[in-house]
Parts: sequence; structure tokens; C-alpha cells
Amino acid sequence: MPPKEKPKEDYTLKVTSPDIGGRTVIGSDKLTLVEQRQFLYVRIVRANGLPVNNMTGTCDPFVELKIGNYKGITRCLEQTSNPEWNEVYAFTRDRLQGGRLEILVRDKESAINEIIGCLSFDLGDTPTRFPPNSPLAPQWYKLEDRNGVKVAGELMLAAWIGNQADDAFSVAWHSDAAAVSGKSVTNIRSNVYLSPVLWYLRVQVIAAQDLAPSGKNRKPEAYIKAVLGNLVSRTTVSKDKNPNPTWNEEVMFVAAEPFDDHLILSVEDRMGANKEVCLGRSVIPLHQVEKRLMPQAIGAQWINLEKYVAEGEEKTEVKFASRLHLRIFLDGLYHVFDETTYYSSDLRATSPKLWPEKIGVLELGILKAEGLLPTKSRDGRGTTDAYCVAKYGRKRVRTSTIVDSYAPKWNEQYCWDVYDPYTVVTIGVFDNCHLQAGDKNDGTGDPRLGKVRIRLSTLETGRIYTHSYPLLVLQPNGLKKMGELHLAVKFSCNNWINLFHTYSQPLLPMMHYLQPLSVHQLDSLRHQATYILSLRLGRAGPPLRREVVEYMLDTGVNRWSLRRANANCERVMTCLSGIVVLWRQFDQIRHWKINSAITVLIYSLFVAMVMCPKLILTAFFLAPFVLGVWCFPKRPRHPPHMDTKLSHAETAQPDVLDEEFDSFPSSKQGEALKTRYDRLRGISGRLMIIIGDLATQLERIHALVSWRDSRATAMFLVFCLIACFLVHKVQFKYLVLVIGTYAMRPPRLRAGIPSIPQNFLRRLPAKTDSML
Repeated sequence: MPPKEKPKEDYTLKVTSPDIGGRTVIGSDKLTLVEQRQFLYVRIVRANGLPVNNMTGTCDPFVELKIGNYKGITRCLEQTSNPEWNEVYAFTRDRLQGGRLEILVRDKESAINEIIGCLSFDLGDTPTRFPPNSPLAPQWYKLEDRNGVKVAGELMLAAWIGNQADDAFSVAWHSDAAAVSGKSVTNIRSNVYLSPVLWYLRVQVIAAQDLAPSGKNRKPEAYIKAVLGNLVSRTTVSKDKNPNPTWNEEVMFVAAEPFDDHLILSVEDRMGANKEVCLGRSVIPLHQVEKRLMPQAIGAQWINLEKYVAEGEEKTEVKFASRLHLRIFLDGLYHVFDETTYYSSDLRATSPKLWPEKIGVLELGILKAEGLLPTKSRDGRGTTDAYCVAKYGRKRVRTSTIVDSYAPKWNEQYCWDVYDPYTVVTIGVFDNCHLQAGDKNDGTGDPRLGKVRIRLSTLETGRIYTHSYPLLVLQPNGLKKMGELHLAVKFSCNNWINLFHTYSQPLLPMMHYLQPLSVHQLDSLRHQATYILSLRLGRAGPPLRREVVEYMLDTGVNRWSLRRANANCERVMTCLSGIVVLWRQFDQIRHWKINSAITVLIYSLFVAMVMCPKLILTAFFLAPFVLGVWCFPKRPRHPPHMDTKLSHAETAQPDVLDEEFDSFPSSKQGEALKTRYDRLRGISGRLMIIIGDLATQLERIHALVSWRDSRATAMFLVFCLIACFLVHKVQFKYLVLVIGTYAMRPPRLRAGIPSIPQNFLRRLPAKTDSML
């Protein structure tokens, strides 16, 4: 018998129907996008008056909670009769098999079956609490022995029934993670992270005064070295080889609040190829640097340089009068890029004074995952401990980790303020490899299980989207589906005027157009921002590790890939294929190969436009309107997702993937081959970006009538309809005169920012969102 063919993977987006709509939510609407789950919460606060052990003379108490098959144990506090734990435990209600909650207070040094005291509660009498109701106040309970007789000591606790919207959900020890060791419990909890506020630190070096050369009768070859943390930047060597050199150059860094680092500026004298001597330096605390929050000039200043004494040299009193003339400030007029432009979740300037008004709210419900593949082994079998990370703007959220499950259910809901619809929310799924103290990761970090990107402009306002997204990961051996992620997404608009007004505004803050930064500067500063975010978020609790931050920021999206280059070329050809189709249709019409009636009709329209030229502009605007109305029934019904065929991920050959996953510089043998190979990849990478940009612009033009962004298409169709009537009423020659005069207007009447049509076109979605 011939071998059975392997079933083809399903990489499509599926519509789901979770139990989240059309139900009444008690107390709070915080859980409108997820399925509610009930938990028994128990808060153990403190104990008082516990008896000491007769053998040791001390008391080392801890509390044990039992309900059905689940058990929770607090940490042990040594040598105290009045311990304070203040710990919360959550037991999943639908998995509980017992009807009573037992709380046992034990002594670590006592016999196994001996207890200090216990309490027992019937679950039927437990009160229910839903936010925004106030938290349940803990109460004192007198301890009893197993026979119900009162004993010495009392315990303060509170027990209630709640859901995942409860304030205690994120800090509670969950019974689902009973196998996790005590020190690793924090690694499974959900958390919300706020990225540090990033600033551009600009140091404009003008000149130096009265430098003391390192040698007599020697003209210094001076340059400025700036050091911020682990980052170093240098100016060129001054052309003025004298004690008063000038530079008029600028160095830039990315700085993050709070400003813990210091900026070290030093004047270096280049003595030779690998030798330099410090002629003086100055240490500037960043919290003392002036911030530019509005478009205004920052004045220059003179700072005194200190004589640098190397370690081991004798410190002597030296009169040192060198000064440095510079302009230094933290610039808040730019948006500090930490993401790629196409997948950016925030486009606002650093300065809050330049933020636009809020236009709506994004709500995201992370429901569950299905069919996850094992990524590690435990006790001789495969397992996965999955958690999700969602990123939008400065806010990042991390769900709880569901231990040892291929079908984890999170049912956690989060929301963000929205300032621009041309932004992307990114959701990534990872396997937690930091649950046991003995786990060894070999430095690989948490494996990635896939990612989902959703552009807000492709969402209709007020509609709840519930879909199952395939989790796709491209590996050196090919494309792999790691499972499916179920999400519920809703974009609500609270100010329609601001929403439509956003489409006419520049995509980036004004300063990016009036004083643009170079491509090289933006690329270098983006790497700095990514590095800073990785360090700061990696020190949070639980830490958001470097591999997670970089994967969510798409740091390798511009790396050379023959597969992506071929895909971008096909995107361009697809957009240009419409012109070819139109030409073929016209060629068939002029050769009378189509129905004669249609040919006569087209010829009659041609004669009418020649005889009445003003109908040309009328037809020009009327045609997109008719085309857009024709495409309305076929408009997309769900957000775009990773398209494996568009990305050539399914058909990529092994040698193509080997080149894509090869290190940079290349690991291939042969120095000459390596040099040529790396140069080719660098050039090809830039060409890939250019082709991708061209494809994006063409796809945005196509999106004018495709209803991918329903609001933009509606605005464009209304404009075409109004323009159709205007050009019909106004004589053609006057329209040409006005347009020509506007196009040839003098420079004084021109603004330095993009025009409204440019801003509108740049906000239209493209298939970049679907690229893997």
C-alpha cells in the first residue's frame, strides 16, 4: 500500500462563537469579552497568640488549605507566635470536588499529624463578591482542634467567591499551578507592564576652549567622546588643530525615565592609530538636563572640563580652565521608535503636550489556546506551560501561565486607550521555562509559539471580533503550526469627529517632517531603544525577558530573506496586474472581440467626453465611487492575519530557509565567500525594503475602494461623490487654472508638512500586516 499523505495544515482564520455576548454581567462590565470563571478566594492575613512547641520552645507556623483534591501551603515564618502572611489562594470553582474548606495551622517542628489548630467552612455559605464592590474585610476566627474544642490562638482570614476580574486574581496562588515550587510562583502570575518613557538625548557640540595638549609644541587632534551607560558615540576629529577647536556636530542617544545614568563627555586627543589621551571631561546627570516639550529653541551653554586622572596616577592640584561649548537637551518633540514603522502601536511624541485627543478604547479578551505542541519534556513526557503577552503603546500585559496544558484557558481581558487607528496590537504566545528552580534553559529563554498582529483601522467600531488565529512559527526546517489562539477584540470610538479628523493628520509628530532624522540615525536609535526596554522590562517581576521583548518588537523584520524578497515582488506584480487587465480589456474592445453592444457603448462614451471635456473629471471621480459600491458586498469580514501563501512560507525551499536563518555575518566557510555573501545580503536587504515600500504604497491605493478600512473607504467615496458634482458645475478651465496655480505656488505659501491627501493615503492599510 502506498504511504498515506500527511494531512495538510490549516493556516486559515476561523470564526468562533465563545460564550461572551448577550449575557448580563453582574456588578461590572470588565469581563464582556471573556468567559467568566468563578474562583474561591482565600486570603490568609495573620495569626495571633499561637502556642510554642514544648520541645523547641519556639513556634514556626505555616497554614495548610485543603479543599477536595487541592491543597495550598503558605510560607513558613520561623520563631514567631504572631505571624503575618497576607497571601491569597484561588481555587477554580468548577474543578472543586469537595464541599468544605479546611484550614490547618501547623508547626514545622511538630509531628506530621499534629496541628496547632484548624478551621472549617462550608462552601455554600461563602459570600460572592464582584468588582467594583469593595474587598471583603478579613475577620478573626478562634482556632479549634479536630474535635471542635477551642484552643489557643486565632487566625485572621477572608474567603469569598469571585471571578478573574477580582483584584486578587493577579497576585493569588492558583490551584492549577500546584506543581510549581514556591520561589517560582511569581513567574506564573499575570502582570501589567508600563514601558519607560523614552527620550531623544541630543548633544550638539559646538566648540572647545583652552585645551591643554598632551605634549608640548603639539597641535591636538581633538574629538568628543560621549558615553551613556554602555553606549558610546564620537564626533569627527576637528579640522582646527589648535587649543580652540570647533565641531558643530550632534550626537544622539535614547534615554529612559527614571534617568539613572550619567552622560560623560570627554575631549580626546588622537595620538595615533590606537592611542588617545583624554584632555578633560565632564559628568552630566541626566535629571538635570533641560527637556524640550514645545517647539522652542534651547540655548547653548559653556561647561567646565575636569582634568582626567587615570587609576594609579598621583592626584595633584592642577589649574584647569578648559571649557566646552554645547547645547544639550532631552527632545520630546519626536516619537522615539522602538518598533518598526509598519507594526507600530504608538506614534505619539514623547511630550504629553503634543498628544492628540483620545479617539477610543481597544478591548482585548485572551480566551484560550488549542492544540499547542510540546516544547520541552518533564517526567519523561512532553509538556507546555503557555502564557500570552500583548503589546499596545506603552502598556504590555502578560497573562498567567497555565501549567502543563496543550489547551490552556486564560479568559483574561485588558483595555488600552487609542489615539490613532493606524496602529497595531500584537499578541504573542510563549512557553514558560522558568517554573522550577532546577530548570536549565541553556540560555535559550522562553520558546516562542506564535504571534498575532491586528491593525485597529481594519476593525469596525463597536463590533466584537471573535476568531481563532493559527500560531505560526518559521523554523530552519520549514513552517510549523504550534496551535491556535482564540481572541475577542473590540474597538470602541467615543469621538467620531476626532476619528475622522485623524485621517487628515500627519502620521508622525510634526518635527519628523520639519527636521527629519536620517535613516541611519533612526535605525541606530531604534536598536538603542530596544536594548533599553529589554533591560528595564527584564528587571520587572515577573521579568519580561529579552527574547520576549525582541520578538514582540519584530527586531529581525528587516533582516535579509530571499523568501520575503520574492513575496514582495509578487505583491508588486499583483498590484500592477490590474493595469494589465485593463489594457487587455481595452485591446479586446478596440478589436471588437467583446459584445458589439459594449464596444458601441464604450465608443459613444469616448465621443461624448471628447465633445464635452468636463465629463472626463466627472467620470474620473464617479468610476471609483461605482467601483467602491460594487466592492462593498465583498468587503472583508475579519481582521487580516499571517498569510502563509503570501509570505511564501509553505513553499520555501530548504536552501532558502538555510540562508534566511544563517547568522549575520555568515557562518559559511571561506573568508572571501563570507565577505561577498554578507555584502550581497546587505544590498539585497535594502532592495527588499524598497520593494516592500513600493508594494505597500500600491496596496494602499487599492485599499481606497476595497473596504479594508471601512471608515477610510467611506470618506473617500463621499469625497469622490462631492467632487463629481463640483467638477460638473465648474468649468474645466477654471479647475485646471486653480490646480496649476496651487501646484506652482511660491515656497513661502508652502507648509513643511505632508498634505492632507498624503496623510490620508499613508494611513490606509496594506498587506504588510499579513506578512509572516
